[in-house]
Amino acid sequence: MSYQSISRTSHKGATAYGLDDLPPLPDLILFGLQWFAVGIPSVVVIGKIVTGLDNPGPQHLIIYLQKLLFLTGLAILAQILAGHRMPIILGPSTVLIISIAAGRGSGSRSIYTSILVGGLFLFMLSITGLFGKLRKLFTPRITVVVLLLVAFTLLPSILGLLGNTGAGVLFSLLLTFSLFFLYKHLKGLWRLTLLLWGMAGGSIIHLMLFPQTSPNKVLLSFPVFSLFFNDFVWPLSFDPVLTVAFLFSFVALSINDVGSVYSIQEVATIDHLEKRVNRAITITGIANAISGFFGVIGPVNYSMSPGVVMATGCASRHVLVPAAFLFILVSFSPTAISLLAAVPAPVVAAILLYVLCAQVSTGLLAAFRNRQVFSYDDGLVIGMPLLFGSLVSFLPAPIQSSYPPILKPLICNGFVVGITAAVVLEHIVFRRRSP
Repeated sequence: MSYQSISRTSHKGATAYGLDDLPPLPDLILFGLQWFAVGIPSVVVIGKIVTGLDNPGPQHLIIYLQKLLFLTGLAILAQILAGHRMPIILGPSTVLIISIAAGRGSGSRSIYTSILVGGLFLFMLSITGLFGKLRKLFTPRITVVVLLLVAFTLLPSILGLLGNTGAGVLFSLLLTFSLFFLYKHLKGLWRLTLLLWGMAGGSIIHLMLFPQTSPNKVLLSFPVFSLFFNDFVWPLSFDPVLTVAFLFSFVALSINDVGSVYSIQEVATIDHLEKRVNRAITITGIANAISGFFGVIGPVNYSMSPGVVMATGCASRHVLVPAAFLFILVSFSPTAISLLAAVPAPVVAAILLYVLCAQVSTGLLAAFRNRQVFSYDDGLVIGMPLLFGSLVSFLPAPIQSSYPPILKPLICNGFVVGITAAVVLEHIVFRRRSP
């Protein structure tokens, strides 16, 4: 079946435009705006979380978001034109937040050098064909552990956003519950752009309830236009232990990337899927390497994309081109970014908590899908690493400081500890023998 024939005839969902169809200009712009609305909340929320780890001030936040938006737009264009060439939105990877938070003691140059190296690592795996062999190590049970660990080991970051007041915690929890209530009752694009409306509505309500937390005047006084190309991570600072910790995160990132590409099969008929997966990993690796050089968190393809295709009725990859240019255009406007960055921390916490709940749902779905019996051993292989990783993530600062500094990026990283435990349990302790 040709790409064009996917439209209107696919048993997987009627679409107005097929994968390689080029919609008329009005439709192209409209669909592009919809994709932009779906993708922008993740960029803003994750950008604020990463910069908030060190509280660097408004100026650094704006420049960071400028670089993040610019590179997100470029990465989307690269994937659409030379990578997987499918309608998939991408954005900053949540799994990298874990290693960034765990490696703060090593300094920002070491962190982003590790991201650069991790991107090159993915690139080399894809072009040498070794990525396929690495994927065999990650069995279904380990994949479940990866999905669940991302959510549970990010809980300390959410606690940092909630603040020290009971009112802020209660506000975040109520907003998260409200998002799920709206998700249940909204349909189509209203549901898919829920995070955008949650950011806007939550910020307005928070400002009404807590006027003393109004946005910093400095944050709202930036120029309409400015450049940011003089802010790089240079000279590089290589920390081998920290880099190893990041490589664990990049393996998990690649699993997310593969899953996102495969998920498009649910809404469109795609040929040469393995080649598309390999090209997607190649572009993701390059994009992360460039992100590391620019000093920002790297991107990953998002698995929400099939839902956008179903809601819009458009499977054309070309509609993401105007969305990518919008990301790039906004990146040059500190004024526009400052409005996006004015989202209060409790609202950011609620948005992230909502996203992580969806991550847990995906992990549980993967655990029970196509299983006639979920055994006791399955529960141990999944549960023990999850508990180990969560425990390490919540270790008090005095305990963390008692470990040798050179080992802290590894043994104080709950994600690394959890994945290591999962691999040992899966491939050594509870290894399944072939008949």
